[in-house]
Amino acid sequence: MRTFAKSDKLHGVCYDVRGPVLDEANQMKREGKKILQLNIGNPAPFGFTAPKWVTDAVRDALDDPMSQGYSESNGILDAREAILEYHESKGLHALDINHIYIGNGVSELISMAMQGLLNNGDEILIPAPDYPLWTAAAKLAGGNPVHYMCDESANWYPDVEDMEKKITSRTKGIVIINPNNPTGALYPKEILEKIVDLARKYELILFSDEIYDRLVFDGKKHISIASLTEDVFCVTFNGLSKSDRIAGFRSGWMVLSGDLSKGKGYIEGLNMLSSMRLCANVLAQHVVVPAIKNRPEVDPLLLPGGRLFEQRKCICEAIHKVDGLSVVRPDAAFYIFPRVDAKRFGIQDDEQFVLDFLRKEQVLLVHGRGFNWNEPDHFRIVYLPTVDVLSESMRKMDEFLEKYYR
Repeated sequence: MRTFAKSDKLHGVCYDVRGPVLDEANQMKREGKKILQLNIGNPAPFGFTAPKWVTDAVRDALDDPMSQGYSESNGILDAREAILEYHESKGLHALDINHIYIGNGVSELISMAMQGLLNNGDEILIPAPDYPLWTAAAKLAGGNPVHYMCDESANWYPDVEDMEKKITSRTKGIVIINPNNPTGALYPKEILEKIVDLARKYELILFSDEIYDRLVFDGKKHISIASLTEDVFCVTFNGLSKSDRIAGFRSGWMVLSGDLSKGKGYIEGLNMLSSMRLCANVLAQHVVVPAIKNRPEVDPLLLPGGRLFEQRKCICEAIHKVDGLSVVRPDAAFYIFPRVDAKRFGIQDDEQFVLDFLRKEQVLLVHGRGFNWNEPDHFRIVYLPTVDVLSESMRKMDEFLEKYYR
């Protein structure tokens, strides 16, 4: 009998944020069990709703017959103009409207960026830990993702020396995720400048995932790495999913900047791939202008008394009270990446650890190696749930670890 296996291209590709542990949790929910979900960065289920100007823009677009057809392949003009102005305000230089691409979320554009660049065997540097889509997209494009380390003892900043050691003649680019998922780290200017220097020295493209750039705490400011250079080819990714709380709209973009003469062929490839998928969702594109134009200077959610501020405070304090856990406080986004004392608890498989915790305490986390971390000693918490839920989850973790040894 003929059977059909998955494509060889999928060997080594994983996305454990929505993997086997989530499958187990879904089965438990079907059995009537209540699961505390701390696994997915999706604001809507936790009561974070879109601003009124966003929902109003969708209603208005529904009455526009032009919204029912395709747009230009790289996006409607007024949306790209608003995106251009936003990134100019962040210090990006000499931007061209034709080098802005709107996509069905940043995820689609990451895949497009990798497919347009990588030949079989080409290498691209990606952080560890990373958002796993980057590694998966590079593999599916035929490339070889090479992970440079981020240093937990230095606020999870990239280890630039390790980064340089891993550059070879096959390396084509460096990926940074700033602010970072899963650690919540926010990179300072001096680190970004060192990465720019590496890209310049070795003639590499910089890919900067900045989807959390507006979710920054404590009065700190996000610096876009592309604002620090005019001669290095940069691809900057951003969108509305997180800061504007409309993940389901799938509204993201990428912006090319720097010395684009070094990438004429690459840009031709991006234009081809953009055209092949016709265009991004047009209704979601009509949200871009009002979303960007109406944003407050500082999101109240990030200030003392705001939900995200208080939930970050709660989860940090709760983790520090659990014997066997430690953590670096995040400066941005809504993720935290605690360390568990793996030797003390006999943990050799962190996926099994979070699965055991799920089955015993009905709390859903994501294991650290799902983010291409190299040891079984971390897990990610999404702190979008309320303070009560976060406190309960860490109380359960404390009780669980009192008796746990694998």
